[in-house]
Amino acid sequence: MQVFEKIFTDRGSRYAVSGGPVADRNAVRDFLKDLARRKDFARATHNSWAALLPEGPAKGDDGEAGAGAVILRKLEGAGLEGHVVVVTRWFGGTKLGGDRFRRVADAVDHYLAHRRPAP
Repeated sequence: MQVFEKIFTDRGSRYAVSGGPVADRNAVRDFLKDLARRKDFARATHNSWAALLPEGPAKGDDGEAGAGAVILRKLEGAGLEGHVVVVTRWFGGTKLGGDRFRRVADAVDHYLAHRRPAP
């Protein structure tokens, strides 16, 4: 698991991005459980995620409607299969409107640019 914390803020909302290799939906579930064991991430407002799996794409918005689809499109564009990416947001008190999708995309871009490739 690679975690990039506090990568940026927007109007008080803080963002982090995490990811790692997964083989199937059970591995995604385990990844999300492991992430939630970190107290700060368990208290996050949203942990939106997506993964390109052998059985097909999977995503979850965790209350941030549409965020999973944004992450999924980015993974498809990068051709990153067998990998889950989670964008975490701690709400800062100001609604971001459509900018929230840009911030989700920015977080995924950060992950793609800085992740360690699999050995």
